[in-house]
Amino acid sequence: MDFDTLTYVVRDGVARITLNRPHAGNALDLQMSKDLMYAALAADEDPSVRAVVLGANGKLFCAGGDLGAFHDAGDRRPALIKEMTTYLHAGISRMARMAAPVVASVHGAAAGAGMSLVCAADLVLCGESAKFAMAYTAAGLTPDGGSTYSLPRLLGTRRTLELMLTNRRIDATTALEWGLVTQVVPDEDLAATTDALAARLASGATAALGSAKRLVLGSFDRSLESQMELESRAISDAARTADAAEGIAAFLEKRPPKFTGR
Repeated sequence: MDFDTLTYVVRDGVARITLNRPHAGNALDLQMSKDLMYAALAADEDPSVRAVVLGANGKLFCAGGDLGAFHDAGDRRPALIKEMTTYLHAGISRMARMAAPVVASVHGAAAGAGMSLVCAADLVLCGESAKFAMAYTAAGLTPDGGSTYSLPRLLGTRRTLELMLTNRRIDATTALEWGLVTQVVPDEDLAATTDALAARLASGATAALGSAKRLVLGSFDRSLESQMELESRAISDAARTADAAEGIAAFLEKRPPKFTGR
């Protein structure tokens, strides 16, 4: 599948979405916002996709929104940003709700919308040299990409406000300590570690992984009793799948399971 601002490749059950505007620090413009939405839709609709890796070419993961494009838009700036966020938010919504786990593989800087993309992933691997910053208010703008939803849940209100109001840049070690990322690895090991994790996820019980994602995503808005009722329904539905039968049998037979994603 061909896109103008990113590459999209599916191999061995893993869809790789790679931001590809290295000359612009992989900053998001209107076309990249569209491409991200359509790539997320493609991954969500492809039954062969059992894990997604979101990465980037070049020195940076993503420098944020394309401020040059915002400047050139002049009086059309508000309409342009509204259109961009319509596509970007649709793509992030697809990633959050698709059954396949989404892994962000981060090198260099992830700022502004780039940090919002990091927050949208289920698991985040980063190199030791990675840096993270919200950066929106430094340009007189406000956060988007679902970051005002995800960051308070990941970091808590105080740390979220610190990042959004002061635009503090944090390094990989701090990001790990705060819970923004899942694992920090040497820069030279990032690609191999990402590949290994993606392969492990792609061999998992895809329907169960997706159901677990949805349960966690909505848990903050429900009572304990409502959440437990949904857990009961979800595990009962999972018990109907071929993967559940295989997983239970494999456990009892003391062998690795061979999940098919069904």
